[in-house]
Amino acid sequence: MDALLAETISVADSQPLFRLSAHPDHHRIVHVTGDRDALAGFLQDVRGIDVQNLEYVPLMRYHLADKLVARLGEHFARTLVELVKDRRHGGVTIGLQGLSQDPTDFVKFGTAVGHILGPGNHDAMSGTYYARFVVQHTDSSDSYLRQAYRLFTLHTDGTFVSEATDWLLMMKFGERNAAGGESRFLHLDDWEERDQFVNHRLGNQPFMYKAPGSKNVNEKVERPLFFQGKYGLSISFIDQFVQPSNREEAAFLHALSASMEASTGTKEVVLPVGDLVVLNNDFYLHGRAPFRQHESLFRELMRQRGMFAA
Repeated sequence: MDALLAETISVADSQPLFRLSAHPDHHRIVHVTGDRDALAGFLQDVRGIDVQNLEYVPLMRYHLADKLVARLGEHFARTLVELVKDRRHGGVTIGLQGLSQDPTDFVKFGTAVGHILGPGNHDAMSGTYYARFVVQHTDSSDSYLRQAYRLFTLHTDGTFVSEATDWLLMMKFGERNAAGGESRFLHLDDWEERDQFVNHRLGNQPFMYKAPGSKNVNEKVERPLFFQGKYGLSISFIDQFVQPSNREEAAFLHALSASMEASTGTKEVVLPVGDLVVLNNDFYLHGRAPFRQHESLFRELMRQRGMFAA
């Protein structure tokens, strides 16, 4: 465990409203455990706020963030932001510890955590700032997001929209008969073959991205594959929506994706129901392992994406 995290944990230990620990499945991700009474107090504080109000009135999303900070402390908020921005970590998990099974509470908690980081992006798929979606045995969608038995390959979010996507939040709402389907994360600095792709002449070339119809986004966006972002070397990539213009580009992108999938730095992470994960979208790629077939498979997730506050 690095000195920064040890120092943060030491400070947090003097304020028993939250504590930090190394994640059991990933050497970089930090698990945050909030005080149960504080979390229960937060849920009670926001009981009278309905989700439609959050969807229609953006300021209310920050109001939820303020309510969570009031219960867990300003140091909690600073630590959360610092960990997601810190390249050594760049990811956190946190959950409601079984205090609720109500999807409304999950939306509120995820909204509060996300808006401690900054404003949420508009999610064109859902028409608001978050999206809820279900993965089941059968699916007729036009992307791998809901297709349970395929490998959902490693990618970053926000590739096909002009709005910046600094962070990604995913929260598990529920699951039944869901064997497999683990989240898969790759930090750029853990990818052994990264530099051979970064230094390739196509490595910093802009590629065109176009989303399928289900995303409700008509624009085409050009983005470089690798670039220097606010937090160092960054990547923007998703194999489903990138539009190579010739065989050479397609072969390069295929090799890049295969290399990431095979990397020993790609780790499977288990996310319990009621827990969420936040990743820095500049230097983390994420995906999902295939589920094992079951006719009654069910998993529901929530996604939020956003920018860091100015």
